[in-house]
Amino acid sequence: MRYLHTMIRVSDLDESLDFFCNKLGLVENNRIVSEAGRFTLVYLHAPLDAEQAAKTHSPLIELTYNWDAEEYGGGRNFGHLAFEVDHIYETCQKLMAAGVVINRPPRDGRMAFIRSPDKISIELLQKGAALAPAEPWVSMENIGSW
Repeated sequence: MRYLHTMIRVSDLDESLDFFCNKLGLVENNRIVSEAGRFTLVYLHAPLDAEQAAKTHSPLIELTYNWDAEEYGGGRNFGHLAFEVDHIYETCQKLMAAGVVINRPPRDGRMAFIRSPDKISIELLQKGAALAPAEPWVSMENIGSW
C-alpha cells in the first residue's frame, strides 16, 4: 500500500489555489475538468515532492471543486494536513505577511497550525530538531480553532 492523495472539497477554486500555491508554496501537478460531472479536480504537490509526484502521482492533495454550489460545514472534522518546513518561524512570518492567520503559533519552535479558506487545519512541523523558543512566537496566543 502507498499513500496517493488527500481530497479536500473547496468552495472557491481560485481562492483555494491562491492559498495553497501562492501562499503555502504548493505546485499544481495535474488538473481534470469534467463538464459531464460538473467538477474540477486540481492535484497539488509540495516542492520537495516534485520528483516523486512526477513518477508516481503521489503524494498529492486533490482539491475538488463542484461547480454547483454546496455548503461544506466544519472542516475540523476532516483532521489536518501536515507539512515539514525548513524553518518554522520564517514560514509562519511569510504566511502572516500574506494575510494568513497563525491559529496555533510555533511557541515551541516545532509546530504551528493554520487553516485554509475552507477551514481545513494544516499543521506545519519544523524539520529536524525544534528551534529555540523565540519572540514574538512565545508570547502569541492561539487564535480561533485549529
